[in-house]
Amino acid sequence: MIRYEVADGVATITIDRPEKKGAMTYAMLGEFISTVHEAGRDDAARVVILTGAPATFCAGTDLADLETIPGKERGTRGTAEETDMWWPIVQCPKPVIAAVDGPAIGMGVEFTSQCDVRLASTRARFGWVFVHRGLVPDTGAGTWLLPRIVGVPTALDLLYSGRIIDADEALRLGFVSRIVEPDDLLPAAQELAKGFLAGSPFAIGKIKGLVYRGLERDVGEHMTAHVEALSACFKSEDHAEGVRSFLERRPPEFTGR
Repeated sequence: MIRYEVADGVATITIDRPEKKGAMTYAMLGEFISTVHEAGRDDAARVVILTGAPATFCAGTDLADLETIPGKERGTRGTAEETDMWWPIVQCPKPVIAAVDGPAIGMGVEFTSQCDVRLASTRARFGWVFVHRGLVPDTGAGTWLLPRIVGVPTALDLLYSGRIIDADEALRLGFVSRIVEPDDLLPAAQELAKGFLAGSPFAIGKIKGLVYRGLERDVGEHMTAHVEALSACFKSEDHAEGVRSFLERRPPEFTGR
């Protein structure tokens, strides 16, 4: 099942199927995508943490469930243009932090690739094992985002070999930003989220869009989008509050408008 909780501006999405290490059925995947969209719309949630049950994250697609789907229908969750179905985490207008406490394999590691920041416990594992199942990375994140996170040669090594790496190697490669003990993982993610909460939600949403769309634009297109975003920020209530709070020497009270 997929659990959704919000407290103090932070939404936590938990892939809660410990008996299967968080492996996704088709029904769970639909629920997961819907939940990420819900977090994106939820005004009470300004930052999102994606995690699994203790000692788990997502071990990929449940192959027993997959076997019940005819081969020609597998993996076709939407057309190529429906990026909200393939990359819901990237499409979410809020910062998304992955807190990984177990195996992130296959679809699970694709989810982590879509997150903005990744934290790992000492028992986290990551593996793009698709070649061992005769597949390319199933959301497209492994072939588009992963090379931009760790570099092309490293990404191709991980994708061609399908080998599973531990948290230490993931840190060395720059895929995760920090390793902590399992009991410290969610507190570390919450502390990171708290830092993001200090910023303007309006500006953060614009920044996330500029960064991800910037991966596919040339400089001219990016600067056009940048000027539009900057102009919108200058006209926003958050900008007015940011200036006012500075002059009044108090913490800002942003609304996201």
